[in-house]
Amino acid sequence: MKRAVRTRVAGAALLAAATTVTTLVAGAGTSVAAPARAAAAYNRECGSGYTQVNQIPIPGRGTVFLAYNAATGKNCVVTKRNSSSGSPLWVGSWIQRNKELKSKQEQYGFFTSYSGPVHLNAKGTCVDWGGEIDGYAVARYKTNCGTLA
Repeated sequence: MKRAVRTRVAGAALLAAATTVTTLVAGAGTSVAAPARAAAAYNRECGSGYTQVNQIPIPGRGTVFLAYNAATGKNCVVTKRNSSSGSPLWVGSWIQRNKELKSKQEQYGFFTSYSGPVHLNAKGTCVDWGGEIDGYAVARYKTNCGTLA
């Protein structure tokens, strides 16, 4: 680069012109870098009356959301991908009362957007819950405990 500037002024002018054209093209809306993926957001997939109370990110892939309905005492889990475009991926959601395998509710399959909702009556108890996207699984145990009698 320095050698070209020293020996040929015309080459340096051409390089400057090429840089200007590249800048103009980039300024016109053409993006060279890949756009950042937006994080998944809970959009009331569990239904009316449910409020998001917790979440676990799956870095670069999506988020697992835990929601609760105070009127019914039910919890709900949804695993959402960051993007709903592209090929279906293996996505799963599960929830159970803490250490009660018999209570486990789950949904797994190939989805383009999200897995779930899976609902569980768990008023006054702690829940274990989690999800998976394309082989990356996350979970939390003994969380979101209600008032125990």
